[in-house]
Amino acid sequence: MIGNATDLKPETNWSETIWAQATEESLADHKTPARLCVATLLPFRNQKPDWEGFENSINWMTKCAEAAGVEIAFVLNADTGYIFNLSPELYAEVIQRFRAAFSSPKIICGVTAVGASGDQFRAEWYYPHLDIAQTDSNVEVMIMTSKQLNQLDPERRRDAYFEIAEHIKVPALAHALEPAFVPWATPFNPWLLHEIANHEKYVGGKISTLDEPHLLYWAAMCRDLKLNFSPHSGDDFGIASAIKMGLPLLIGAGVSACPLICEARKLWLKDSYDSRVYKLFEAFQSLEDSVFRLDDKGSAAAYKHSTAVVLQLLGLIASSEIHPDCPDIRPGDEHARMKEALIRPLRVAERLGIDLFKLA
Repeated sequence: MIGNATDLKPETNWSETIWAQATEESLADHKTPARLCVATLLPFRNQKPDWEGFENSINWMTKCAEAAGVEIAFVLNADTGYIFNLSPELYAEVIQRFRAAFSSPKIICGVTAVGASGDQFRAEWYYPHLDIAQTDSNVEVMIMTSKQLNQLDPERRRDAYFEIAEHIKVPALAHALEPAFVPWATPFNPWLLHEIANHEKYVGGKISTLDEPHLLYWAAMCRDLKLNFSPHSGDDFGIASAIKMGLPLLIGAGVSACPLICEARKLWLKDSYDSRVYKLFEAFQSLEDSVFRLDDKGSAAAYKHSTAVVLQLLGLIASSEIHPDCPDIRPGDEHARMKEALIRPLRVAERLGIDLFKLA
């Protein structure tokens, strides 16, 4: 089994490494107060952005983090912010309106390949979003994959991330996906992760995973090799794992379950440990399993609609509309389904005195 970085090759699989054998228990961390990065929802009303609701939800999440003493960052213009449906003007307006209302919080801006087409990769596709995002004074950028980037072999893919980095002026996260999200996605193998983790521009990465414990692989490698690279969990089906390992979360579930996740982060730490945190884990995971449930095509993309419904039920936004150009909508009575899904977490929130999680 490979356990030395010098033995890694571009074709090495995780199953060939010691890091794929690590257990979550061996990586448990009750000391690190890792940040919560909420993939902020851009709400809509009458087919236009609901800026009042946008600010209301961010104010609420800020209060949740302050109540639990959790560091929070707001992820703008990623999937939960409809990045693939945004014009450059609206992409910029989201950042401008956020900063006009909230001067101090860290933001993380999704960056994708604008206008990508054909089979050849071009780094300059990423420049329009980078140019807009990097005008902010307190920003990180998340380099989201694209089909043309993802289809490159590991060495050329590494070179492509490094080429994009030449245009990056702020701390950056590299975002990897499993094929459970899009069929062409391939997550980073250990060689590629190690290469990106050693680039000075990439301070961390997000792994969106549903079927394979890639966060565990990333955590084991980074901790074992003492890499200056922070793995961020994008697993909305396994939220508690990141909390138990003291790792950052970068998830859409951070919106609909914000006060619950913040409180769980607090209760897990040594100085405030409370064994009821395990029931809290179960409660918010049961909610997010409904919010992120898979449709008959195996896609969870309509979680954005479910998230909007939850925020409406909590009285934070006026409408559960989604972006008018986004096809990811739940069929049937989603309000009834989400109201039922909220029963258990609401009960646990009441028993733990989490006052910011109540129906309107």
